[in-house]
Amino acid sequence: MGAGVSNWKLARAVASAGQLGVVSGTALDTIMMRRLQEGDPDGSMRRALAAYPYPEVARRIIEEWYIEGGKGADKPYKLKPMPNVEMSRSDEELLVVACFAEVYLAKEGHTGLVGINLLEKIQLPTLPSLFGAMLAGVDVVIMGGGIPLAIPGVLDAMAELRPVELKLSVQGAENAHSHTIDFHPGSHVSACQESLTRPCFFPVVSSETLAKTLVRKASGHIDGFIVEHYSAGGHNAPPRRDGAYSDRDLCSVEKIAALSLPFWLAGSYASPERLAEAKATGAQGVQVGSAFACSQESGITTEIKEEIIVQYRDQTLEVITDFRASPTSYPFKRVDVKANACADACRACDLGYLRHFYEKKDGTLGHRCPSSPRKVYLSKGGKAEDCEGRRCLCNELMATIGMGQIRRGRHVQPLLTMGEDLSFLDKIDFEDAGLPTAGQIIDYILSAQESVSIPG
Repeated sequence: MGAGVSNWKLARAVASAGQLGVVSGTALDTIMMRRLQEGDPDGSMRRALAAYPYPEVARRIIEEWYIEGGKGADKPYKLKPMPNVEMSRSDEELLVVACFAEVYLAKEGHTGLVGINLLEKIQLPTLPSLFGAMLAGVDVVIMGGGIPLAIPGVLDAMAELRPVELKLSVQGAENAHSHTIDFHPGSHVSACQESLTRPCFFPVVSSETLAKTLVRKASGHIDGFIVEHYSAGGHNAPPRRDGAYSDRDLCSVEKIAALSLPFWLAGSYASPERLAEAKATGAQGVQVGSAFACSQESGITTEIKEEIIVQYRDQTLEVITDFRASPTSYPFKRVDVKANACADACRACDLGYLRHFYEKKDGTLGHRCPSSPRKVYLSKGGKAEDCEGRRCLCNELMATIGMGQIRRGRHVQPLLTMGEDLSFLDKIDFEDAGLPTAGQIIDYILSAQESVSIPG
């Protein structure tokens, strides 16, 4: 659900209600740093950092990023260096600690299950992020936006504190060249730490072919699947025919069921009727995103959530499948809100999560992003047509949760992602509260059921 939308508060609320609460793992290092720069007003970040098992690491992070009383509202956020393949120790620690903190807070005060959702396309933070989540006892890892064949084996090795690596996706690399990202879990723990609990792994799939490929070729055990319809928010799998989705893009649930692994259905399933339909196919339950994104607990700013509800009720809400916005080239669901119209568009690539790596003529690696300034992208060998219609998802998704950067005295505009079906808003009575709670949403979805597990 985008960076910081499914935050620890939402995941904890869902898990406390007996379902699987899931935190978004995207850009958690930046989110932690910005919470600290805002003065950590509720003290949650410092509480989580105090629970980190290696206090000297947490102390260094607080000294570097915490601002007593918070930065000025008109002051920009301080940035860390852009990520690179040869990650510095401090960058690794930021990712490990940030993911530990988010999962720790999501698991605090209850015995429910908590997962973390990562995007396969964002490769550099993956290994430290997984390790930090596992240090906090994460129960489930969910990954979409690609074909995560290596992740099950990574989880196996990481649980034993063995060194791990991921093959890096590199544009223009010759077959003879292989580039990897390396991480050594054992270097971040004390000698007395012998192992970690291996979480379940649920890849997100949109076709039975991808599910079968993962079962046959993954580096370790697949524990289940999230089967996502193209009406879901965020990134979608590209349609089989350019420009439009059709019945050809529907996943055969019967063939998924034949794999004899647990699965959940996602994309327009936030209702008791759709839950019943899902269970009738053999699914364990459903994954819910957009309904929880509209909840009180989600990280989206209250103003934007309230505007979405007004647009829906006025029948002016339009969920656009944008085939150009994301620098990943994956289709991306977006909704226009008033804040888009009064702030600067952003083409400043200073977070870098979605940069592409490419191989130079001498075999070394460079990096570029089609959402960055056009001249910069072209100077690195990119094509002009790649830049058309691109949006800086990194910066604009941060703005959606109220953490937009300030440039030339103006805030970066937000970019809101939402699924196509918001009909749940018609069925939940939340008028007095302004926004529904996660608990109200769960009660509505389960209103015709005895029990079901909902990753959300």
